[in-house]
Amino acid sequence: MSKYYLNYLDELESEAIYILREVWAQFDNPVILFSGGKDSILVAHLAKKAFYPSKIPFPFMHVDTGHNFPETIKFRDDLVKELGVELIVGSVQEAINDGRVAEEKGKNATRNVLQITTLLDAIESNKVDCAIGGGRRDEEKARAKERFFSHRDDFGQWDPKNQRPELWNILNGKHFEGEHFRAFPISNWTEMDVWNYILRENIEIPSLYLAHQRDVVWRSNSWIPVSEHLKLEEGEKIESKKIRFRTLGDITITGGMESEADTLEKIVDEVSSMKQTERGNRTDDKRSESAMEDRKRQGYF
Repeated sequence: MSKYYLNYLDELESEAIYILREVWAQFDNPVILFSGGKDSILVAHLAKKAFYPSKIPFPFMHVDTGHNFPETIKFRDDLVKELGVELIVGSVQEAINDGRVAEEKGKNATRNVLQITTLLDAIESNKVDCAIGGGRRDEEKARAKERFFSHRDDFGQWDPKNQRPELWNILNGKHFEGEHFRAFPISNWTEMDVWNYILRENIEIPSLYLAHQRDVVWRSNSWIPVSEHLKLEEGEKIESKKIRFRTLGDITITGGMESEADTLEKIVDEVSSMKQTERGNRTDDKRSESAMEDRKRQGYF
């Protein structure tokens, strides 16, 4: 009897599709957390495959900080239109205006933490019981502790020591009213896997991931893009560099790297030789050793 073997990308794809279908089977009102970054784009692509020929049955939810790359917002809107899915937007600026959160001040001020309240408000107001994210275990040590189905209590908080076992891929999404789950279908993917799959499937991505000429400032050991939200400090100067971004967040905290990788093939070659993690140029992760875990415990992505 002949045996059928999947290659490693097919295995990862199959696992992710299984988890997406489990979410649809176990929850009443799930959403896909969509930022316009490569991981959420990958999740959207996998969801499209999982439910083909039907449309993706989940709305997209985006927490808009107001400090996004313009290219990311355009890509988000174009993809939502193409897929014909509903888009739910939670606005950090509205939360600031309503006095729900207070804007940070100073050189390294960021709206990153402010997303927590906005996200939890959006989850509560839309009665979401599962938010599907593109988090991967290889990104950061706090994310390495996540399960496929990650429980959040009725305050939206995460306790890494109180997660449910997932033996033999049996996933338990039972929860009390007010609680919800985060689901991570690409948990077992690495950055290299993501790029190899994007290359294989020819998935469209924002141009920010490809090397391009851009005005930047050297800050926190990375090239921070010039924008209306960036205030130059004494001694800083604007330079024009050919850079690309390995990960996308707010334009104020996402550092770029000098690169000549302007095609998917070149990105794959470049990533294969990288020593630094892809979040190494995110200034929000440099605040402390436990910066990500502290945010996640409060309800972050």
